[in-house]
Amino acid sequence: MRLAVVLVFSLMTSAVALAGTPDFTLSDLHGKQHRLSDYRGKWVLVNYWAMWCPPCLREIPELERFYQKHHGKDAVVLGIDYEESDHKRLAQFIKDNKMTYPVLLGSPEKGDTLGPVPGLPTSFLIAPDGTIAGRKVGPVTEHLIENYINTIKAKGKE
Repeated sequence: MRLAVVLVFSLMTSAVALAGTPDFTLSDLHGKQHRLSDYRGKWVLVNYWAMWCPPCLREIPELERFYQKHHGKDAVVLGIDYEESDHKRLAQFIKDNKMTYPVLLGSPEKGDTLGPVPGLPTSFLIAPDGTIAGRKVGPVTEHLIENYINTIKAKGKE
């Protein structure tokens, strides 16, 4: 299982590893600016998603569990709504789905600073040093994220 977890994330890692130390600034629904670099020192899972995307909806509880378990310590989730959404509708969606991790306003027009987003959901795992540790196109689970982080830590690349 451990090998499969590594392969799932790392198949795409070499394509994004050249990106160096990326940064972006996006707003949440309340207008608060979030910079990726503000989270330096923690693992950051940046998840591009949309309300119309069934696999995105299925992974929200997994992301929420991961966030609740780690956000005060060593990791955080940043959800990027990758569509032009009505703010009232998005706010209700976040409430209905009990999303407590930061949801930021993005769109294909605003770009994807971390690398290509060929489909939704797409997640990028950012290491504590700010470099991209991996990319996964398709849904992720709490255990997949944790296992991949632990694999990287075991290799001494934290």
